[in-house]
Amino acid sequence: MSQTERFYKIDQLLQSNKIMSRQQLLDALQISWATLKRDLAFLKERFNAPIVYDRDAGGYRFSTPNTGPAYELPGLWFSAEETCALLTMHSLLAELEPGFLTPHVQPLLSRLEAILGRDQQSFNQVTQRIRLVRTGIRRKGSKYFSLISRALLERKRIKVLHYSREKDERLDRLLSPQRLVFYRNNWYLEAWCHARQALRRFSVDAFETVELLGQDAQDISQDDLNEQFDAGYGIYGGKDVQIAVLRFSEASSRWVADEEWHPNQVGSLDPDGTYTLRVPFSDSREIAMDILRLGHHVEVIEPAFLRNEVRAETERMSSVYANTECQ
Repeated sequence: MSQTERFYKIDQLLQSNKIMSRQQLLDALQISWATLKRDLAFLKERFNAPIVYDRDAGGYRFSTPNTGPAYELPGLWFSAEETCALLTMHSLLAELEPGFLTPHVQPLLSRLEAILGRDQQSFNQVTQRIRLVRTGIRRKGSKYFSLISRALLERKRIKVLHYSREKDERLDRLLSPQRLVFYRNNWYLEAWCHARQALRRFSVDAFETVELLGQDAQDISQDDLNEQFDAGYGIYGGKDVQIAVLRFSEASSRWVADEEWHPNQVGSLDPDGTYTLRVPFSDSREIAMDILRLGHHVEVIEPAFLRNEVRAETERMSSVYANTECQ
């Protein structure tokens, strides 16, 4: 029986019986006297449990509640290790969307800090020791994040004014939110677009207005969402999946062999030390950018059109530098 289970058991025993002798508690809990003393002290000191030893009755009981905070066992109990993990996750989530979750989890944090104990790292220490460094985050704030989240969870439609950076145009769209995705330091909404009668993925920071509507959202199955958005590489979805075959240099293979580019990738280490990776993709834009990021350390073997796209881009890059003299 874990410490957590013992705390609940002690509470149950003392609530159900007027008095419990030391031996009755030891027998019920199957622990030593030293452990029982520690558990009782913890309950009294940390959670203000009104536990007293009644000498006349020869056992332990609940007395009149103490002054100060009311005695109450938290709805959820965690070990010290689990508590550290939860505090760490809160720190990360707060960084992902500053201020969004803090008001909602603050009451829970107070309980978690109490469980963590004085001899463990405090919440502030945890946040100081864990740092999330983000690059490429778009500076335009997603001020409608809370409203979109509400629509998503309540299964309601939203009307948005969406700015397309690619086309430099703004369009009103009626959407049924399906999933929020945090990808490469930015939030995306996967939604059913009623105008297009199709699934689309939108960057949340590209919404210039958001209106929550009373109409129920149209639900799309998880299988359809996965088929549309998760089959190919990166943020660009699509059902028409092809396989990119990439060969990495011996030097870069030491890193790439341990990376996941896609859950359905297939990689193999070649006899000459190079690394061959087969990655499914639906749209070539993002995978081409990641290939270019690695420069001469990666070569596109197939398909031919992707190889040509990357070669054409390297030629355009070369022409930029060819016409520029260093000062």
